[in-house]
Formats: sequence, C-alpha cells, structure tokens
Amino acid sequence: MHDNDRRSELQTRLWNDAPQSPEGRGAAYESAVLEQYRLYVEMADRVSARRGLTNTFFLTLNSGIFTLAAAFGKSPSQDKVWWLAIPLAAILGQCFAWFYLVRSYRLLNTAKYQVVGALEERLPASPFWRAEWWALGEGTDRARYWPLSHIEQWIPILFALAYIAGFLATVLA
Repeated sequence: MHDNDRRSELQTRLWNDAPQSPEGRGAAYESAVLEQYRLYVEMADRVSARRGLTNTFFLTLNSGIFTLAAAFGKSPSQDKVWWLAIPLAAILGQCFAWFYLVRSYRLLNTAKYQVVGALEERLPASPFWRAEWWALGEGTDRARYWPLSHIEQWIPILFALAYIAGFLATVLA
C-alpha cells in the first residue's frame, strides 16, 4: 500500500464522522479532539519510556553477565567446555527476546505517531507531523536524524555476536 493510500485509510479508520469545516464542529468537538490528542501523545510517550526501561533491564543483565564471566572466567577443561553451550543458548535466547521487544516497541511507536499525525490534521497546528518530522527529514535523511530505534536493534545483535565469539574462543583454545 502506498504512503498516501495508508494515510487515507488511517484517516478513515481514525474518525467516527466525516471531516467538517472548522466552523461546523463547535467548541465541545474541538475540545474533545484536543483532549484525545493529549491523551494519545501521552500514551506514545509511555511506550517510549517502557522501551527505555526494557533496554536498561537488558543492558544491566548483559553487563552483569560480562562481569561474572570476567570475575570467574577461568577456562574449563576441554572435556567440560561443551557444557558452556547450555548457558550460551540461554544468553542468545534473551538477546533474541531483547531484539524482538525493541522491534515491537519501534513498530508500535511508528503506528502511534502516524495516528498522532492524523489527529493533528484536525488541530490548528501540526507540530509533530508536518513540522518536526519534516525538519528531521522524516527519518530518511541520516545527516539530519537517525531514528534511535534503528540503532537500538543493533545492541542485542552485538551482544549475541560477542557471546558467540567468546564461546568459540573458549572452545577452540
């Protein structure tokens, strides 16, 4: 589906009535739209905060794992080294979960901010959708802005690669 088609479909799904002229809406209607906008922006912000907490949890967990490995990291005997595959599988599993949680939060926030943009079309100003997002190159111009969620997804991958490299270094030593 094309971006314009998606935007049109989003508008159709968002509003319960046909768009009216600003004069025909009335103050109560305008107040309700503004309140829904405020609430929705707050919900989008909360998703971002939860994503930050998720990243903090997994970064702390992985830092602890690396600290324990460094503190107790003596090489096991060759007949016991393959037992390290069990904790490696668990650690890679949590890296996998972390990656997909970050991805899920990114997709959820993308949808939420598309709805914010659609809501802004009924407000007098469009600070996020038409102004800020445009000023940032709509996330496509990395010289202006590189979306944090795209960078975040590399962190669990890098940890997983470090764990695999450490495992291989131990096994092949």
